[in-house]
Amino acid sequence: MATTTLILLLPILFLLNPQAQAQAPAPSPSGPLDLTAILQKAGQYNTLIKLLKDTQQLTQIQSQLKSNSQGFTVFAPTDNAFQNLPSGALNGLSDDQKVQLILYHVTPKYYSLSDLTTVSNPVRTQAPWGLNFTGGQGNQVNVSSGAVETQINNALRQQFPLAVYQVDKVLWPVAFTKDAKSPSPAPAPKKGSKGTETTAAADASPSPSGESKNDSNGVAGKNVGFGMVVGFVFVCMSVFS
Repeated sequence: MATTTLILLLPILFLLNPQAQAQAPAPSPSGPLDLTAILQKAGQYNTLIKLLKDTQQLTQIQSQLKSNSQGFTVFAPTDNAFQNLPSGALNGLSDDQKVQLILYHVTPKYYSLSDLTTVSNPVRTQAPWGLNFTGGQGNQVNVSSGAVETQINNALRQQFPLAVYQVDKVLWPVAFTKDAKSPSPAPAPKKGSKGTETTAAADASPSPSGESKNDSNGVAGKNVGFGMVVGFVFVCMSVFS
């Protein structure tokens, strides 16, 4: 009877003994980080997953997670965020631009939400442009690309070396906006008060001064001829007289 009671009490004594708990084996790691699995578990990220695969950036991020000692932070736009883009905006990007768009949502460093409230702007991303963060009450954080600003609403994962945060807008780079891509219009040529045709006609017409000069030359020529005739007549009269 005493032996049976002791056996029943052993598990209770084990739980009550902190030293025994400390010596218990730690749970085995769950395996390598899988960004796709994190996004699929959260749902509503099918478009982002497709872009990550199509641009081959999913493989790059997974590979760099093993070697980057700084970790990574991913800002994950939802399917609704992509659907709310202007019609044709995403399909209008080249393959290189799609790669840059994905990289613009990834920073080569791990940031917790509290880190983002005090970080120095702009924060470097994997793309050629940075992001700006502003903090609010508590851990509320807004992120801005300069063309788009949105709130970080949910942490899908917040544990080093990878943080994944939900954003409800695609962080569209300023470099991809219409105003940034279209050149400034050339200044219009200046027109005269009567238009270009009138100006051209004026250029083609002879100047009044030219007409006066030609007329005076003609008159002078006629006067010289008349004088020679009169002189010839006087010579003849003197000879016959």
